[in-house]
Amino acid sequence: MCGLMLLATPYGHAMTQTTVGTGIETVVVTAEKREENILNVGINITSLSADELRTSRITTATDLATQIPNVDVKTNVPGAQQIITVRGVGLDDFSSTNNSSVGVYVDDVFLASFAEMDFNMYDLARVEVLKGPQGTLYGRNSTAGAINIISARPSLDGFAANVSAGYGNYGTFETDGMLNLPVTDTLAVRVAGKIVHQSDGYWFSRVLDRDLGRQSIFLGRAQALWQPTSDLTVLFKLEGEHNRSEIGVGKFFGTISTVAGEACPDFSNPSHCVDSHGYTDTTPNKFEGDWNHLAPYDVNQWNGTLHIDNDFGWATLTAITGYINFKREFYIDADAAPTSDAEFNQNDAVSQFSQEIRLAGDTSGIAWLGGLYYSWDRVHSYTPGTLVDSFGLDAFIESRQITNSAAVFGQAKWPLTDQLTLTTGLRLTYEDRSYIGGTDFVIPGLGIHIPATHQDDKIFDRNVSWHGGLDYKPNDSTLLYISIARATKSGGFFNGITTQNEALAPYKPETLTDYEAGVKAQFFDNTLQVDGSAFYYDYTDLQAQTFTNVGAVSLIKLSNIHKATIYGIDLGTTWIPVSGLTLRGGLGLLHTRLGNFPFATAGGPLTMPVGNKLPDAPDVTFTGLSRYEHPLTDDYLGSIQFEAKYADSSFKEALNTPYLFTDQNWVFDGRIAVSTIDSNWELAFWIKNIFDEQHVVTATDDGLGMGYRIFNTPRTLGFTLSHKFE
Repeated sequence: MCGLMLLATPYGHAMTQTTVGTGIETVVVTAEKREENILNVGINITSLSADELRTSRITTATDLATQIPNVDVKTNVPGAQQIITVRGVGLDDFSSTNNSSVGVYVDDVFLASFAEMDFNMYDLARVEVLKGPQGTLYGRNSTAGAINIISARPSLDGFAANVSAGYGNYGTFETDGMLNLPVTDTLAVRVAGKIVHQSDGYWFSRVLDRDLGRQSIFLGRAQALWQPTSDLTVLFKLEGEHNRSEIGVGKFFGTISTVAGEACPDFSNPSHCVDSHGYTDTTPNKFEGDWNHLAPYDVNQWNGTLHIDNDFGWATLTAITGYINFKREFYIDADAAPTSDAEFNQNDAVSQFSQEIRLAGDTSGIAWLGGLYYSWDRVHSYTPGTLVDSFGLDAFIESRQITNSAAVFGQAKWPLTDQLTLTTGLRLTYEDRSYIGGTDFVIPGLGIHIPATHQDDKIFDRNVSWHGGLDYKPNDSTLLYISIARATKSGGFFNGITTQNEALAPYKPETLTDYEAGVKAQFFDNTLQVDGSAFYYDYTDLQAQTFTNVGAVSLIKLSNIHKATIYGIDLGTTWIPVSGLTLRGGLGLLHTRLGNFPFATAGGPLTMPVGNKLPDAPDVTFTGLSRYEHPLTDDYLGSIQFEAKYADSSFKEALNTPYLFTDQNWVFDGRIAVSTIDSNWELAFWIKNIFDEQHVVTATDDGLGMGYRIFNTPRTLGFTLSHKFE
């Protein structure tokens, strides 16, 4: 029988390499903090296996959007600051003191700062993406959903190792590997690492006469698993990153017209659209400009996690302790021009600690879970910058923020009948956040600071998140569910350049209530699976950038929009029509609508009427994959894989400024591989963005007669050779 690659779909099917079989395997997930068959969990979940992460080259958060409908990922600066938006709910900010609206968890440890979102993925067991508010089990800052990044654990079963190396365009060399070694019958260690070296960037500065975007990344992870008895498991992980890379610079556009009656910006004819110095860039190359400074991006990070499970028979006690120390520095050329109008050297230092303890069991058919959670995080950000060519001044932005959070939570599944189950969950959270910071303007050469803004404040929040749902299983391969869930995202403080204290006033928490119904089903001897859910969001006090230009300086303020509504549909299917061929598709339909809100302009305050769309929320998204695998000889197997992603047009900020916009776009990827039947060797040729599609992922108006647009990654291609040792 033909060999078959079973794919982990957006709806949970495993992608497990095998040489027999024609059915879709289901997978076990831990989305609800216990191991469950994904077909029994009444949540819209994507489960991406280790093989799919590898064959689709999913290495950063940006790559997740290629696999999952109704998901958008943009970069706030070229090549960094990834912002994940799920079903139109995302982060409309760039502050390191803020938190992602999607709760990101690495081995059950929450990433507390937006600064930590630029993570790399390697040697993973799987990635789980949960759509909709996850406040009950995942806590604060999970209004959009949750992402679980789960490392491959050490195994006591025996020796295992693998290594891969590859080369691609832009002088890119990558290598990664893993070693699993049982030390005794009760102790095993697993060591994994990855190196990325890119000698050429795909941005080019005419002023510097060199490319930008080079990379040098070293990643490492060591784990020790101790299992002295069948009831007790202790796992310790130590992980680190050393990154000495570069980012790029956005493509300049001018907003001041030199021709009466002609509007700016004009992307088709930029020659008459200039900045306040009369500069413009008329070259069509999206990755070329007159940038006057290198753009280094340096990261040092280490983290440790201790995970203990003890099975008492009647219940299992789990304790997870996590600590992260993260530092980064990067340079932003925000004027995107040869002048020094808005350039900043941002430095962030984040340290965080968390402790979660939970007890889970099954009593008289009732599956229950309860737990306690505590965390603290400290974010120190300081950013020297310059506005010298426009105002003759430098700038210095600094802030220190401390957050403490504590929660008690629980969930229970009540079997009402053999086919009907009621799920209830509740979480009580207390949080306090203190902030001190502001902006000084500095006289160049003299070092004299002129205080502009200052904030020294503390906010407190007590909130309740909850979840209720009904799951109906008419048979073993079908699940129908309805649910209502509510989650809250923390309030906080803006951390950009400011000219008025009003911009540093704290913004309130936002709350999202989700009304959802869905179905999961398998048909035809598990060769066809469908998954669908419809949802309606009642969204209050959502946090958004609502201020624009005030006078000559761009003043951004993060504040609350009282009301928004979102509704839509997630659909997906996986079909294996014949042995060796797998087809997968996902469709996301979305409608978003903001209520009215005030904002500022140079001419005075205005009110935006009801009806704007949420940023980064395309109405239609589609993901598709086809894969065919067939024996070439008795010893070798060939495979070909083709992927497609479509996203409708969308605005890039809440004001829906017409030129801060991205058009609809298609991106296609491909992969051809030859492997041995036993999968110990594989040579793969891959290509991302086959047709070199270029579309806007971020657009910003700096308010000084100029702005910039960031585009998606151009076409990349290469080969990878992999070997497994057994």
